[in-house]
Formats: sequence, C-alpha cells, structure tokens
Amino acid sequence: MSKPVVAIVGRPNVGKSTIFNRIVGERIAIVEDIPGVTRDRIYAEGEWLNRTFHLIDTGGITFDEEPLLEQMRQQAEIAIEEADIILLLVNGRDGVTAADEDVAKLLYRSNKPVVIGVNKIDNPEMQTQIYDFYQLGLGEPFPISGAHGRGLGDMLDEVFTYFPAKEENDLEPDTIHFAVIGRPNVGKSSLVNAILGEERVIVSEIAGTTRDAVDTSFSKDDQKYRIVDTAGMRKRGKVYENTEKYSVLRAQRALERANVVLVVIDGEEGIIEQDKKIAGYAHESGRGVIIVVNKWDAISKDDRTMDEFTEQIRKGFAFLSYAPIAFVSAKTHQRVQKMLPVVQRVSENHQMHVPTHVINDVVLDAVSMNPTPTSGTKRLRINYATQVAVGPPTFVVFVNDPELMHFSYRRFLENSLREAFAFEGTPLKVIARKKNDP
Repeated sequence: MSKPVVAIVGRPNVGKSTIFNRIVGERIAIVEDIPGVTRDRIYAEGEWLNRTFHLIDTGGITFDEEPLLEQMRQQAEIAIEEADIILLLVNGRDGVTAADEDVAKLLYRSNKPVVIGVNKIDNPEMQTQIYDFYQLGLGEPFPISGAHGRGLGDMLDEVFTYFPAKEENDLEPDTIHFAVIGRPNVGKSSLVNAILGEERVIVSEIAGTTRDAVDTSFSKDDQKYRIVDTAGMRKRGKVYENTEKYSVLRAQRALERANVVLVVIDGEEGIIEQDKKIAGYAHESGRGVIIVVNKWDAISKDDRTMDEFTEQIRKGFAFLSYAPIAFVSAKTHQRVQKMLPVVQRVSENHQMHVPTHVINDVVLDAVSMNPTPTSGTKRLRINYATQVAVGPPTFVVFVNDPELMHFSYRRFLENSLREAFAFEGTPLKVIARKKNDP
C-alpha cells in the first residue's frame, strides 16, 4: 500500500526545516535563522514505529502579496492538498500570532487531520507557553524542541495515530501490477489508453490533467494486469504546480503499488535531468524496469536513429543497464501492443528463483575465470551462495571475510548471474555474509 504523506507547514521561521531534518535523520533541508530560506517543498522519507512515510517540508505560509511570499504560500497549499496528515509548527516563544491564526483557518478548510507542534520549548520551565495554542482549535499542542530533539517522540506518536492500518501486501499474486511514471507531459496517460485500447483515462496535451493515480485492471491473453497511471499535476484557482519537482513524489507513490515500472521519456525532447532523477527512484525501489521512449512517430529517422538514441539512454541511465528499451508512439499505437509481453517477461524475471546448486555452479565457474581479490596477505574465499528472496532476486554469498568483497567483484558476480539466467529488466542484489552468520 502507499505510504502516508505528512506535510510540515507553518508561518516562516518557526523551525520547520530543523524538525524536518530531525525526523528524517539527516541535513537535507537548508537551515538558516532567516525567514523564507525554504522556498519550495522538499520530499524525504521518515520512519516511526516501524512505519515509513513521506515527509514534505514547505516554505512558510504568509498571506502577503509580495510575489516570492505568494509563491511560497501556493507551494505550501499544494503540499497540504497532497498530504494525508498535516504537522502544524508554531513558535512557543512568540505565542499565538495573527499569522498562526491565518494558517489555522487554511487548515480548517483542508479537512485533513492536524497535529500541532509548539517548537522552541527548550526546557521544562517553558512548558506553560503551549497552552495559548489551544485557542487555534486544532487539538492538543505538543511541546517540542528542534534544537535539542525534545518531545518529538510524543508528537510523532500522535501523527502515527492517523496513519491508515498497515496491510501486508495489497498486490494480488496472480496479477502483474505495473506503473507508468515519468515527468509531466511525456505522454503517460496517452500510453495507458493505447495499452488498454480504449479511452479509460483522460488525455490532454496540457501537463496537469491527471490529479489522482488511476488504477485500471484488465486481462490480455489470460494474464491479469493492473496498470497505475501516475498522478499528474493540477491547476486549481491560483495554485500552480511546480510540475518538475512534484512529479518525483508522484512517481514514488506509484512505485509503491507496482512490481514493474515503465519509465517514460519524451523522444522529441530527449533525456533531461528530471528523467534521470525519476529513473533513479525506479532503480532504487527494486522494481522491474522498462524504459519507454514515447512520441517516436514525431522523430525524423534514418537507419541509425534508434541505435544512437539507445546509446544515449545507456549512457544517461548507466544504472539501468539491465532495463529493456521500447520505442513507441502512444498517438499512432506504434509498437504499443508489443509492450505487454515485455512487461510479463520482466515480471517473471523479477520473481525468478534459482536452485542453490545451480547458483553455486555459476559462481564456481565465475571464480575459476576471475579469481577472488586479495587484500594484503588475505584472499577472499567464497564458500557457497544461495538465493534468499525474489522481487528483486537477492543472493547471499557466504565468504571468509565480507570486507574482502570489493564492489567491483560483487558487480562481476552479479553480471555472471545475469549471463547465466534471464534476469532482463530486474535489478539484482548480491550480499556478502560471513560463513555461519545467520
């Protein structure tokens, strides 16, 4: 199931970025004691009580008409719209301000659960300063200190109460779930319609027509599929989406409901940095991956065009060397119907399990061709290997000393396994473990 989304909001300079960094455990957001430093939303992943969730840091909400402040407010409103739970931060040293009251009114209209964190309560003697914030009418205020990390546990416990009940796995075992991801306006919805063969999804030339992820179930050649069309952007009233930034979180949420991913790029525009970022999330997710070059009908071609574009993809997406590439046109349906057999093949490879004795034969052959590395007087010794998981296929290699397993030799073993078995489209994991280590 999709991970919950928590948005941190509040007026400027109440410590939102400091709390964000505390929760995710690293300094992702820039922190300065100057209002307005965080100008766009920043996304990261947090974890509490063994549940992971998406966390959004926002710029401060103000209701001034100054252009920069207006844009920050709009970005925060979009984050509120996307969030499942809202964490409202206020400054305990300042008490309730008119700006806090304005933000509270905005949150009333969202109809989302709100948890109040009263920041800068750095010692127990300041505890009484939280009581004024009951007047915001948003429930119990929690005293916290971003500077010292005090009180965050109690506040996150309250946030946790609003998480949906955890489901172990909502992917039907006999259905191939595949997501269509990519930056805005590369033709994702058009591709979905072309695969389905009917107008089941709204299509527009304007980036921003698909608001929510649309899951569509269908069958083809006795195989059941569920296709997830990545939610796009929307433009409502005066709220304008920063589409390039927003598409990353949309892609992440779609990945959580799929086991195969189509990474769509625009054949007319070519590869841009945002494509690499989204493809990187697909790779890191451990899902099977297919790279789809859409709008191929609009390209002026000769007999070398496809090979040249393939070379660009392999260079730009070096981390996806295992992913097959499909050149299609959602508009003319060119090669679209050849997509599903590739999706099925990648799904099967993603779930493939290889017997232990066969794996060890491959590893022994690999070691005989390329002996294990040494460090000083010690040589890496491989005792045996076995597969411990699928989706993606994960192998444990038991050795005398895991520190001797250099990443280049790990990559060599991975490539040897790829050559021996049909692992097209799926990442592999090779883990070194000391013999007798459970």
